[in-house]
Formats: sequence, C-alpha cells, structure tokens
Amino acid sequence: MPIANGEHVPHDQTLRDLLAANLAAHDVRTQPLAGRRHAAVGVVVIDSDAALHGDDPTELDRKSLIAGVPGVDSSTLTGRVDGTAGGAAVILTRRGSKLNAHANQWALPGGRIDVGETPTEASIREIGEEIGLDMDHADLLGRLDDYPTRSGYVITPFVFWADAEAEPVPNPGEVASIHRISLRELARNDSPRFVTIPESKRPVIQVPIGGDLIHAPTGAIIYQFRAVAYEGRTVRVDEYEQPVFAWK
Repeated sequence: MPIANGEHVPHDQTLRDLLAANLAAHDVRTQPLAGRRHAAVGVVVIDSDAALHGDDPTELDRKSLIAGVPGVDSSTLTGRVDGTAGGAAVILTRRGSKLNAHANQWALPGGRIDVGETPTEASIREIGEEIGLDMDHADLLGRLDDYPTRSGYVITPFVFWADAEAEPVPNPGEVASIHRISLRELARNDSPRFVTIPESKRPVIQVPIGGDLIHAPTGAIIYQFRAVAYEGRTVRVDEYEQPVFAWK
C-alpha cells in the first residue's frame, strides 16, 4: 500500500486487519540456535501525534557511531529522529548509556528468553519491563523471520497492536528514550540503503529515519515489517549484515 508524501497512515481497524492478514500469509523463516542464545523483540504498532511525539531530546553524539560505516556522509546526519511521528507508528527505543552491550544504540523492546518461557511470552514480558505497556496474546498480530546476530543471538520478532490510549514509559535502567516512528517514515523512497564493508561479503542494511540510520538487527526487522506486514511482499532479511560496531 503506497503512502503519499506527507500522508499519515491512520491507526485504525483497517490497518490492524491489513497487518494481521499479511502476517498470517507470511511463511516465517526460523533459524537454528546452533549454540546461540535466543531472544525475542516486539514491533509495537501504536498511534502517534506529530506535535506530541515528534521531538528527540537526545544530547548524544550518535554520529560518532556511524561515521565509519562506508557510504555514509556524516555531515548530512544529525543522529536525531525529530519530526518522524504522525499517524500509525512503531516504537523504537534508544538504549541506555550505561548498558554493558550496545549502549546508546537503537533497539526494539525485547531481550533474552528466560528458561521456561516461550518466545511470545518473553516478548510480552520485555515490552512491559522496558516500555511499560501491558500486552497480551490478544494484541499479537503475527511474527516475522528470525534474525541471527553477530553477537551470538537468534532474535525472534513479534508484531503487536497497542490501543490508541497506550502511553509507553521508559524503564530508566534500560531505555534512554522512546520514539514513535511513523509508517510514513518507514516507507521513505530512499529506504532501505545497502552498503558494503571490507569485513563481510554481505550487504549492510541501513534504514534512514529522520537524520539517522538504523542498522541491523533493528533495521532489518523494521524493514521486513514494512515490506511484509504493511506492503504484503515476501522479503527476507536474515542475510543482511550489521555494521562492525554492532558485532559485539
């Protein structure tokens, strides 16, 4: 479904039905753990208001993280995502600066699956712990393909629908800020981008959001969400590469 320039996608039952139908038709690709750890994340579809949710309060020097990625002119990037809210959106978080791994990077709410949990249960728990939303199985629209990471995880992504009244609240121990990124922004004509790096034969995926670039695994997952859940296409992303700074 194409999006006209400047047009907000309504967060309504029509969209919910479309996403659920496209996800139900998707042939999910799974990955063996093969010694890797298993994690689950949530792509949470939520309503957004450009005036209320469009600011980015960060003071981080995000450009220093991406300046070394080939194909990036850091002078054109701000590292900020101001002005990307409006209409139906997905939640992105900026990870806390004191986390042991991937501090200050973009992420979807999620984490490691605990012993005895199913991946779906883990994603629901992590959404509650990280951004304070009380999801349940009735809010689940479907799932996307597993993504194997360089840091030794297999990530299983689930798509959830949040009510219009939902108000996410960041857990200060894990999340520096919460951002509502509109479907319009995810479907930009210049998205995604692919660049090469000498360390890998696989293309690095970059999803432009505002004045920043979202890389895999988060970038790969939100691109597949756009392509599969919203546009109804068959797209695989597990072979897209992460930048070297995300390998550890």
